Amino acid sequence: MNHTRKPTPHRTLRHLALGTALCGAALALAACATTPPPTAQMAVSNAALAHAVAAGSAEFAPVETAMAREKMARANAALAANTHDTALALAQQAQVDAQLAEAKAESAKARKSADALQEAASALREEMARKTR
Repeated sequence: MNHTRKPTPHRTLRHLALGTALCGAALALAACATTPPPTAQMAVSNAALAHAVAAGSAEFAPVETAMAREKMARANAALAANTHDTALALAQQAQVDAQLAEAKAESAKARKSADALQEAASALREEMARKTR
């Protein structure tokens, strides 16, 4: 009995597809393993958080500041665990949260200054009105 099978186009196509899928999976795994550590993004995110804190975000935008700090802590843990893709994503999110916190803090301080100027202008108008009577 002869057990050799003739390759059919369907079987050959199936083997080719399986081989291609395996090569693709191997390349994807290799790409994940060679992702460099996101040290530049980590530095940018830490700087954004420091700017936000210096702008008063802890007082004026505490939720956003806490979110940025928490994400930076998770990014540092991911970096230590060599999960660089996760570290990069978390650092980017932390940067955005820190920038939002800084913007909210600056906005709140500007609003506070504008209110103080309005109050001073009102007091000055009252004083001027009293002197002209």
